[in-house]
Amino acid sequence: LLEINQELTPAALTSKAANFEGCIWMYEEMHRLRARERLSQRQEQLEQMGRAAYAQATEQLKRFDELRELKRHQEFQELQEVMEKSSKEAQRQQEKLKEEHQHRAKIFNLKLREAEQQRQRWEELELLHKKEGQERLHRLYSIQEELLQLNQQIDPSSRHKDLPRINLAAYSSRGNQICGVVSGLICTASERGLPAQADVASSERALQEMRGLISSMQQEISAALEENKRRDEEEKEEKQKELEEEEQMVCQTSAPAQQWWGKQQKEGLQVETEESIMQWYRQLQDAAEQCVAAFSEIGNCKGNPEVKKIKTNLQKAATIPVSQICSISGSKLREVFDKINNLLSGKPVQTEGQTVSVTQHPQGLEFVCYKLAEKFVRHGEGEVSFHQDSAFPIAVVLSGIWELHPRVGDIFLAHLHKKCPYSVPFYPARKEGTSVEEYQRMLGYEVHDSKVEEPDHFLRRMSGMIRMIRLYAAVIQLRWPHGSRRGAHPHGLGYGWRWLAQMLNLEPLADVTATLLLDFLQVCGNALMRQYGIQFWKAMLFIQKSYIPRIEAVTSSGQMGCLSRLKTFVQKCLQAEEMPLPKGILTPSFWRT
Repeated sequence: LLEINQELTPAALTSKAANFEGCIWMYEEMHRLRARERLSQRQEQLEQMGRAAYAQATEQLKRFDELRELKRHQEFQELQEVMEKSSKEAQRQQEKLKEEHQHRAKIFNLKLREAEQQRQRWEELELLHKKEGQERLHRLYSIQEELLQLNQQIDPSSRHKDLPRINLAAYSSRGNQICGVVSGLICTASERGLPAQADVASSERALQEMRGLISSMQQEISAALEENKRRDEEEKEEKQKELEEEEQMVCQTSAPAQQWWGKQQKEGLQVETEESIMQWYRQLQDAAEQCVAAFSEIGNCKGNPEVKKIKTNLQKAATIPVSQICSISGSKLREVFDKINNLLSGKPVQTEGQTVSVTQHPQGLEFVCYKLAEKFVRHGEGEVSFHQDSAFPIAVVLSGIWELHPRVGDIFLAHLHKKCPYSVPFYPARKEGTSVEEYQRMLGYEVHDSKVEEPDHFLRRMSGMIRMIRLYAAVIQLRWPHGSRRGAHPHGLGYGWRWLAQMLNLEPLADVTATLLLDFLQVCGNALMRQYGIQFWKAMLFIQKSYIPRIEAVTSSGQMGCLSRLKTFVQKCLQAEEMPLPKGILTPSFWRT
């Protein structure tokens, strides 16, 4: 300031104002310098305060970082302690599980060794049992072989034909029974796996019995041979007398059939069927007419579409199953039978997508019975004419239905008799004053301009009706195999025996009688033979010696075809003393298909 004042002093001296202004300027400059000094001090003070605050903040940050690091370190230590604790716990748990696993493994190994030992013991026992069973089975087979060899010794047809057959047949029958018992034991044992000791014991008892039977038979044969030596000539004379007596009795009645065909009188055969049989025939026709009257509302339902629909469905339900009868398989035949039986039992059945039941109308059952019986006759006529073997599947179904629903059987007979009078049997009688042409028309021949049709043409045209006797012959001998069979056949062999007896009591017709007898005997002869025995053979002798000559007497030389076949068939049967089984008979194996 002094230097400034020295520099300005000369100017100030010049002017008072300038002096004054200089004073002011100096004052301002002094203020300015002081302000600068204070500002510098203040700035320095602030800088010191800033440095102090920075230092304090830095120290606080360091303390915060140290605290955070300490806290993180503490958390890490705690986590490490927890992890170590968990690890130790897991390790202890693992060791415990390992110990338990080792313990269980020991127990399992012990059980496994025990099971293996048990299995080995079972295998040893099984092998022993199987070995013993095989030995027992071989023993059974050896017993069976010995039994069969012993049984051949008592075959009545192979040895000692000169001895009384009835005794040997009894031995043979018992021998066959013993063989059958042992065969049954073997079959049962085969199904079961291996035979038991009881089976071997039973077979050995059967073998002892067979040996005793052979011993008894040999003793009896020895006694009979000795007796035959003493009475040989005497027996020949007696046999000759018996043959003569049999020939005399051929035309007479056998005891079981005297009531039907034993009326061989001096005046010859009958012209008309017996009144009792005709009365039975009329009763069946009356029953059929009553059945028709019983479903009159269904029969005359043109104005009622609802009843008409029921009628159509019932008729289809009754007739379609009958059309499906065939010999393809037993299961198919049983399916058809079940459909018909369910319908007649009132159960609902399905027919062409419709549910049908006889309960849909009060007259439904009568209508179904009538239509079903009618369909059996029509189907039988058509099928048997072209395939004679088809009589058996139709007959077995009809027989089963007949047994469960007798009404159907009676109406079937009425339809059959009406369609084929020969099944009664009866021929239209020729009354006095009836011309030959008129009588031929009554028998079914066509007569044009006094010319009667040829017999071959007549037989071809009437074959369907005549072949119906095959269906009738099949019905009387067959029964439905799956039924209870508690009672007798509803129309069994007794009616067949009556038919044969009545036929042999009627005067024969050319061609017709021979065809009827041949068809009937081919189908039913074997069953009648088994049922009636010697009486049947007497009837066969009568046919050969008396009835066939009567047929020849009314048969022209150009009509001998059917008669020749009948004569050959009867002759072969008498020579073989056996009636052949009918062709197409349903065997037991058929029902397993």
